[in-house]
Amino acid sequence: METVAFEVENHVAWVTLDRPDRLNAFNDQMNRDIIAAIKRAEKDDDIRAVVITGAGRAFCSGEDLSGVQEDANFGDILRKRYNPMVQRLAKFEKPLIAAVNGTAAGAGMSLALACDFRLASEKASFIEAFIHVGLVPDSGNLYYLPRLVGYAKALELAVLGEKVSAEEALNLGLVTKVLPHDDYNASVQAFAEKLAGMPTKAIGLIKRYMRQSFETNLDQMLENEAFAQRTAGQTADHQAGIQAFLSKSKPAFTGK
Repeated sequence: METVAFEVENHVAWVTLDRPDRLNAFNDQMNRDIIAAIKRAEKDDDIRAVVITGAGRAFCSGEDLSGVQEDANFGDILRKRYNPMVQRLAKFEKPLIAAVNGTAAGAGMSLALACDFRLASEKASFIEAFIHVGLVPDSGNLYYLPRLVGYAKALELAVLGEKVSAEEALNLGLVTKVLPHDDYNASVQAFAEKLAGMPTKAIGLIKRYMRQSFETNLDQMLENEAFAQRTAGQTADHQAGIQAFLSKSKPAFTGK
């Protein structure tokens, strides 16, 4: 991986977008590196939560337009580079946290939306920058944004392209928490470690079937819940939770 750093601490993998001189803008290599990082985290049972963040003062400023040819086929770029990345993130069943340390613009905002939780620094901001260059939100943006903030607000953000502060994003339900900038990384690590200490397989099942609920009728969702509950009930974490409940102690979940 050339454009991201990958570190693991206390069962939490930090995937840091590492092009600070370009405000962590996407290029072809970065799309591939993010996919590689998520694949690595999928295969490592010791990793039970993943944080995606940016080096320097930005989270991600979107596509690096300086590397895009004038006659570029944006549809092909999305199909080749961005869509596989978003699909890989969507299939990832461990907790996925966007630590938005600064500006998240364009496809950078889309990347944050594709995560399960968004922890924003008080200095963070979000902007649907696509409209300012005559383009349409992409990389899952039009899928995730209305599900998070509702159709009317999503349309407003996409069409007007106005910058949204961290506090406004919190009020809109766009972010999970706003954290003080001074101890931001430590606060993110604490949040991620809390998730890493929870029943990982149950979280994965929740993610899988909650995502499907938007396109699934009630009868099928009831069956999905029954299947998921049977699966979760066979895990070691379920047994640990029951034993802890009966003994009035704190459960020690292992993700198995």
